[in-house]
Amino acid sequence: MIVRAYGEADRAAIVRMAEEVVRDGTVFPFEEVEGVLRYWLGEGVRTYVACEGDDVLGSYAMKPNLPGRGDHVANAGYMVAEASRGRGVGEALCRHSLETARELGFRAMQYNHVVATNGSAVRLWERLGFRIVGEVPAAFRHPTEGLVPIYVMYRELVR
Repeated sequence: MIVRAYGEADRAAIVRMAEEVVRDGTVFPFEEVEGVLRYWLGEGVRTYVACEGDDVLGSYAMKPNLPGRGDHVANAGYMVAEASRGRGVGEALCRHSLETARELGFRAMQYNHVVATNGSAVRLWERLGFRIVGEVPAAFRHPTEGLVPIYVMYRELVR
């Protein structure tokens, strides 16, 4: 598996993954594919894909968490294709994003919206050095669990 910068030839795979996460409805706030695509491919966003040969297994999108005085903290989102889950793709994407963020001069990474019921993501982020720095109660409308909390997670990147 390699992780590389997104190219226009990857768009169809990004759209498929966006369709999967919107249909699933348990991890992203977006209710329409267009919202995911604006987040993933919008202005100022750096997008990367994890691939095996021509197959795109997953992707991440990274940008400054905030403009101006908050632009030293990165923010990232991750998608893994349904068929590729459980194979370490999310971990590879996260590790790549942490190194890329360091190379770009970010001092930390913050996730603003980790759904508390997404236990596999929470465990992975914690294993990779993130900590929960805040919890917002009832901030996500989960399709089967109802209103659930989200976590704000944070990790410093400066060595």
